[in-house]
Amino acid sequence: MSQRHVPVMLQRCLDMLAPALTAPGAVVVDCTLGLGGHSEALLTQFPEVRLVGLDRDKEALRLSGERLAPFGARATLVHAVYDELPEVLERLGTPRVQGVLFDLGVSSMQLDEADRGFAYAQDAPLDMRMDQSTGMSAAEVLNTYPAGELVRILRAYGEEKQAKRIVSAIVREREKEPFSNSARLVELIRDSLPQAAKRTGGNPSKRTFQALRIEVNGELASVERAIPAAVAAIAVGGRVAVLSYQSLEDRIVKQVFTAGAANTAPPGLPVVPERYQPRLKLLTRGAELPTEEEVAENRRAAPARLRGVQRIREDV
Repeated sequence: MSQRHVPVMLQRCLDMLAPALTAPGAVVVDCTLGLGGHSEALLTQFPEVRLVGLDRDKEALRLSGERLAPFGARATLVHAVYDELPEVLERLGTPRVQGVLFDLGVSSMQLDEADRGFAYAQDAPLDMRMDQSTGMSAAEVLNTYPAGELVRILRAYGEEKQAKRIVSAIVREREKEPFSNSARLVELIRDSLPQAAKRTGGNPSKRTFQALRIEVNGELASVERAIPAAVAAIAVGGRVAVLSYQSLEDRIVKQVFTAGAANTAPPGLPVVPERYQPRLKLLTRGAELPTEEEVAENRRAAPARLRGVQRIREDV
């Protein structure tokens, strides 16, 4: 398993969270457990830490559970979406924690399992659900959504400039036969785009597949709820680290962190009352990127963007 999964920006994430995890009894939450690479490193480097790991993917929970079994009761794994963090911590009787880590996007396992339909490079059923026990598949979205809604999704979540052209072809083809597998969609996208669009931005299917995945899993709405929830969950001195892989997620993280680190006093006050003082301190100048060496060793690290904050005061 460790060969299949190479945690992105691992040492930098550990270093960012380290100052908050040295106290005995510290609790860190891995909100996107995946195959457990980051969690294993956290439990190993900080032997006093207790870890709570969340994932919506039951197969990921099973595999990471095997990986983290040597740590015994120090690791508590929960089947949950990361925006359910407040409810999970309440159930565990741990309302405040010292560290929270997010590694957003699709896990290596999900990309590598052909039957999940996340990867456009191989033919597979168009599923794309991170939790395969609930919700609509990507095929159902393609076959049932009105054309206007599909255009909106491709534009908003995939930033696809050729959305109308692609959706027109989808609607035309689904009337002949419903979509079920990824290869047919990849071919349709390739045939729909003008030559100039095919020559830029990598694989022409990338943006459409990203848009469908975000829609199927409600990813952006979950991120919009989860990042403020994580900030609210950390005690003073606690830290949140977030790895994102596309601009839409990174923008949400940046907005929440920047707002928390801002002075909210009305202009012109000679002395700023405590209730207007920043409650967060930014730990990164902009978003940090992986090193060239890491990208050379792990191509999936290339789009990663890391941001972090520390809580410096309670909400007033």
